[in-house]
Amino acid sequence: MPAPVHSSLLAPSILAGQHIRLAESAAQVAAAGAPWLHLDIMDGHFVPNLTFGPQMVAELRREQPGLFFDVHLMLDNPQDFVEPFAKAGANLISFHLEPAIDHRALLARVRELGCQTGLVLNPGSPAELAEPFLAEIDLLLVMTVQPGFGGQSFRRDMLPKLVQLDTWRRQRELRFRLEVDGGVDAKTGPECRAAGADTFVAGTAFFKAPDRAAFVREAAAW
Repeated sequence: MPAPVHSSLLAPSILAGQHIRLAESAAQVAAAGAPWLHLDIMDGHFVPNLTFGPQMVAELRREQPGLFFDVHLMLDNPQDFVEPFAKAGANLISFHLEPAIDHRALLARVRELGCQTGLVLNPGSPAELAEPFLAEIDLLLVMTVQPGFGGQSFRRDMLPKLVQLDTWRRQRELRFRLEVDGGVDAKTGPECRAAGADTFVAGTAFFKAPDRAAFVREAAAW
C-alpha cells in the first residue's frame, strides 16, 4: 500500500460539547492535545438545526489562540458568511457543494481572506461533484452521516467514496486533506483511515471518552 498522504489528525467537534459552556469545551480539546477544533455552523435551512455565528467563534478564538479552527459552514448562502467567519478567527472554512453557488469564486474569496479552503459532500452526493475542484482545495470533507445533528450512526456505504477520492488524490499528486465527519469513533475511524481519510471529526466519541488525551493519541495512530 502506498504511504499515506498525511498523518492522522483528530478534530474534535464542539457540537458535542456542553453548549452552555462552549469555552470550557474548547479548553478540553486543547488540554487533550488535539491541534484542531471543528466548528459546525448550521442555519436551520440547509440543515434542520441551528448552532452559532461569528461572534461565538470570535469569543472562542480569544479563549483559544493556539487551536486551529476548522469551520464547517452548513449554509444555503455561505458566500454571505465567509468574511465574518474569517474575521472571527477561522483558519479553514469549508462549505458544501450542494447549494447552487459559484464554488470556484467562493474558494478564491476564502483564500483572499487568508484562510485555507475546504469543500463538503453530503452522503447523497457523489465524489464526482468534487472532482473539478480537487486541485484548488486544502481539505475535502465527506459526511458519513446526514448533517444536522450529532450522535448519528456511521454510514459504511461512504467508504467507497473515500477510496475513490483518495485514488484521485494519489493519481494527481494532490495534497488536500480528506476529512470524515459523523459517527467517527475508535472502531469506525480506522476503517476510514484504511479507505484514505486522514482527518477525523469526532464529537460524541471525544467528549465521552474516559481519557480524552488518550483518545487523541490513539487517533493519531489510525
